[in-house]
Amino acid sequence: MFGSESKSERTEAPGGFLKRLRARLNRGNSWLTLDIAELVRGRAIDADILDELETRLLAADVGVEATQHILESLRQRVARRELADVDALIAALRATLTEILAPCARPLVIDPTHRPFVILVVGVNGSGKTTSIGKLAKRLTREGKSVMLAAGDTFRSAAVEQLEVWAMASGAAFAAQQAGADPGAVVFDALQSARARGIDVLMADTAGRLHNQSHLMAELKKVRRVLKRVDQSAPHEVLLVLDANQGQNALAQAVQFHEAIGVTGLVLTKLDGTAKGGIVIAIARKLGFPIRFIGIGEQAEDFEPFDAQAFVAALIESGPKTGAAS
Repeated sequence: MFGSESKSERTEAPGGFLKRLRARLNRGNSWLTLDIAELVRGRAIDADILDELETRLLAADVGVEATQHILESLRQRVARRELADVDALIAALRATLTEILAPCARPLVIDPTHRPFVILVVGVNGSGKTTSIGKLAKRLTREGKSVMLAAGDTFRSAAVEQLEVWAMASGAAFAAQQAGADPGAVVFDALQSARARGIDVLMADTAGRLHNQSHLMAELKKVRRVLKRVDQSAPHEVLLVLDANQGQNALAQAVQFHEAIGVTGLVLTKLDGTAKGGIVIAIARKLGFPIRFIGIGEQAEDFEPFDAQAFVAALIESGPKTGAAS
């Protein structure tokens, strides 16, 4: 299971993932805690301060529903006179955010009773889908698992080439057909090959599609049906890759893909491209889907299992004043 190393080990590693996460989410101008001490100094926590916090939450793509939940929790604590100063306010905010995110921090578990364990990876164009497959392949092969990558995105030749590069870099086997081939045929043949070779994990890329393109979503359903012809239990994971920069549109994508094919886990990418990160909270509050991984950059090491407490700390605690770490 991923994320088996202790939280302290990940936190203390020089230049580690959590340090980079904090630097990239919180670039010295935190969307939640910037100047909050100045705002509160010499004042009791009151309605005006909570209104300011509400504005920041909404601006950060946390969304109306999650923001209302957070503010209601804080208002109740104010009414009980539990928030006497800024430290108490920030601690309460941290606790409420962690409460929302913790149930979604469920790592991907590769069930060895399914061989191969089939992961169908879906998402819209530009979400970082193929790159996420490559990064996950590297993690799996480092753990000693045999992996095959299937190039089910047959409409974009660059996608096939990109996936093949990741297969070579990770030591994974690679399955592809000619450009324009039927994606169902690609994954069907790949699954049969993976079974014959005793591969542990088969990851199937799919063509990027807009969540509201019904004919393309129908094709995705077909890929799933084809997999079931070989293994009735497949796919064992439907991993939806979402670009965190898409804000509330990412939430709409998650809803549509789930209705079409049944999402079992999320990968949230490109968190290095936004100082907000609030969409993660919106998705957790609205949908409760397992968040398997988050990505904060292009390198393989910029991809880690989701840790709710660490993510909240990165949002709230002061980050470096000089910009993102590389």
